Amino acid sequence: MLMAAGRGERLRPITATVPKPLVEVAGKPLIAYHLEALARAGIRHVVINLSWLGERIRTAVGDGERYGLHIAYSDEGSEPLETGGGILRALPLLGPRPFLVVNADIWTDMDFARCMRLDGDADACIVLAPNPMHHPQGDFGVDADGLVVEREGERFTYTGIGVYRPEFFAGCRPGKFPLLPLLKRAIAARRLRGEVFRGEWHDAGSPERLAWLDAYVRAARDMGKVR
Repeated sequence: MLMAAGRGERLRPITATVPKPLVEVAGKPLIAYHLEALARAGIRHVVINLSWLGERIRTAVGDGERYGLHIAYSDEGSEPLETGGGILRALPLLGPRPFLVVNADIWTDMDFARCMRLDGDADACIVLAPNPMHHPQGDFGVDADGLVVEREGERFTYTGIGVYRPEFFAGCRPGKFPLLPLLKRAIAARRLRGEVFRGEWHDAGSPERLAWLDAYVRAARDMGKVR
């Protein structure tokens, strides 16, 4: 599932007329990088949630055929349901097995095939990264057993990438709500695993960071390091 419903408030005025997943980096919309990477990972069915300027995303991406994907859309209406509410609404489209969730407004060179397993009895596995300069305090740690913890040892930043079982959302009611309380519930139950990714991951969450990322990806492409 690609999370694409948010308003992108921190990227205004750019996102006043362009939904954040369609903001371009090195001449390509952010969401296109993800769709290409998902196809390379062998994923064929993708759900995209929509709200703010959602029809522009639907028009740009279509049914996914040109990416080798089948795309379904979960339309949240005029008011985004936040991450938790958005995933819950999309569950009927995602099926009974564990599924990958990726924020559509990030840029990464991660091979999504490497994080598709969900081992043991965990309800989810989230991908963390070393803390960027704009978020030095991080979000979570990972203990010696690979379980996510809140306060022990080194902390990392949640990337917006994770694998979830539908059971992770047990007891939730339809509507607008964030994912964080559910992550904390799973941490308390020791049912949330974590993986630290040390490759390229960037959140283009401000005009300044977007400009830096655009220049970085253009340079990396010229050197043959990215597609």
